[in-house]
Amino acid sequence: FTDLARRAEPLMTANGDGGGDGGGDGGGALLTLTFDGSNRVFRSYNVMGVAKAALEASVRYLANDLGGAGIRVNALSAGPMRTLAGAGVGDARYLYQWVERNAALRRNPTLEEVGNTGLYLISPLSAGVSGEVHHVDCGYNVIGMGVVD
Repeated sequence: FTDLARRAEPLMTANGDGGGDGGGDGGGALLTLTFDGSNRVFRSYNVMGVAKAALEASVRYLANDLGGAGIRVNALSAGPMRTLAGAGVGDARYLYQWVERNAALRRNPTLEEVGNTGLYLISPLSAGVSGEVHHVDCGYNVIGMGVVD
């Protein structure tokens, strides 16, 4: 992500219009996907948790490094969703059920909710947001201790 951001910077600042998003703030927006496995231990997630933690740190540093050019950098942390990719995660079914019982909204997020949030984060509606990890997990990330099976 860091290499991509560095290569995209000249392209994003060439027209000086925020990449056509109408914001007129100079560079536009970069967005990456992460998961709460960066902050908490999830069985079977293993080294991906370490990779996501590094990715989130990169978001913060890139936000600072590219902010002067008007480029916003954020991450979207989606909760578990029933997708083909998600099915490949060990214990996926258990995780879906756990979130449904314990998230603040008592359900898993939908693809549409995650997509809408991504659209917000790259649009002028979030012109003042940079360096953030935005959770779309139905409030799962705020729960300390869930219901025991």
